[in-house]
Amino acid sequence: MKQPYCFEVNDGELFAFAGLWDRWKDPSGNWVKTCSILTTIPNAVTSAVHDRMPVILDPDNYDLWLDPGMTNVEAVSEMLKPFDARLMRCYPVSTRINHVANDDAGCSAPVELTETQAGLFS
Repeated sequence: MKQPYCFEVNDGELFAFAGLWDRWKDPSGNWVKTCSILTTIPNAVTSAVHDRMPVILDPDNYDLWLDPGMTNVEAVSEMLKPFDARLMRCYPVSTRINHVANDDAGCSAPVELTETQAGLFS
């Protein structure tokens, strides 16, 4: 089982991902609502865990990102860069986070990593 991690921005402050949403009609004429989170190349904090990371928006850009009239491609492209790694941290958490029934603060509590040797048939 892979080790889960908690990623924080600015010592645990709330933050926002860059996302897109849309709605469209399927062949039957029913409206379908969809959304996605945009990703980018990883920064120094996230690269040890994955080869991409969600785009984390700077709070100064929230209004601009949410502006439906925004058409400046250069300004949007500037927002899609990896978040400043100096403002982030990451630490291992319990595999309790992997179960939807566990919905408490303990899911994001730091744990010590333990080295495990892979068995012959694992």
